[in-house]
Amino acid sequence: MNISNHIEALLFLSGKPLSIKEICKILDKKEREINEAILDLEKELNGRGIRLLKADANIMLGTAPESDEYCKSLIKEEIDRNLGRAGLETLAIIIYKNEGGGVSRNDIDRIRGVNSAFTLGNLAIRGLVDRKINPKDKRSFVYKPSVRLFQFLGITKKEDLPEFEKFSEQIKCEKLFTIQ
Repeated sequence: MNISNHIEALLFLSGKPLSIKEICKILDKKEREINEAILDLEKELNGRGIRLLKADANIMLGTAPESDEYCKSLIKEEIDRNLGRAGLETLAIIIYKNEGGGVSRNDIDRIRGVNSAFTLGNLAIRGLVDRKINPKDKRSFVYKPSVRLFQFLGITKKEDLPEFEKFSEQIKCEKLFTIQ
């Protein structure tokens, strides 16, 4: 059995995102070998009902965007629950402003002009964002888009979002931020 098959089994069994480092440790392989196997797995899954979802250094198995309409009935309540304007604004900031290290609540609050603590908590409970300790200030957190969010959006990486480069640059420069 090749490494990509083992990675697929681990991702299937875990049901949650795994980091490249976790996979390296479990399989006792070097990061280069794991990354090559991940590329192979991604190719093997292309055109099937399951896809490899990536968010930063985390990967997870998810459903193919083409199967979305059929899968919605299984998770309808979660998907159909309205996030509201605050949730959508916050998700947009986290996705488009994220430069790999995550976005702090202070940055989100400054851009939105309001306290986002409740909204961030709601998004975290739904599994749409991941919260990590801020490497620049251990007393605070940074937020990143979760692999589950990518699954709900039907994408495999943030660069698949509409006009990602354009909006990402505008949000980084804070020249534009309104959701219609």
